[in-house]
Amino acid sequence: SDCTSLTNVTIGNSVTSIGDGAFSYCESLTSIEIPDSVTGIGYSAFSDCTSLTNVTIGNSVTSIGDGAFSYCESLTSIEIPDSVTSIGYSAFSSCDSLTSVTIGNSVTSIDYGAFADCSSLTSVTFSDTSTWYKTNSYRDWENKTGGTETDVTDASNNAGYFKLTYTYYYWYKI
Repeated sequence: SDCTSLTNVTIGNSVTSIGDGAFSYCESLTSIEIPDSVTGIGYSAFSDCTSLTNVTIGNSVTSIGDGAFSYCESLTSIEIPDSVTSIGYSAFSSCDSLTSVTIGNSVTSIDYGAFADCSSLTSVTFSDTSTWYKTNSYRDWENKTGGTETDVTDASNNAGYFKLTYTYYYWYKI
């Protein structure tokens, strides 16, 4: 954290989690590859890495923590692998250059404001477009009841949902 001159990191294959704030405010970090051994990315793990342009998330990651990549202003696209089941609160918020997101098949839960203030977002593609629900009720989201069924087949519409119309909603899939 706060290693403002750090430009490159290699995460070893025996690492299983990246903890809270581990690389936050590493303003010169440009690329990160998270190996398949990692199962969790902690709260604000890479937040405020303003030069980060490329992130590869390994195929064993199951959760992306709250604010994990928030304020990564140079990040342009993200592919969330099929292993991920949950995307945390404001996980990618304020990523001003983020234009496209692909959400893997296993994601069943997207927390409040996950892509809030991503002003350049034009495409959010769901790999699994089965029944998704949106709600502004934490209780409905937590219990996966209630909510409004939402068609997520159009990537452009989805981008509008996440950055404008339903920015501060919870999303879940049954």
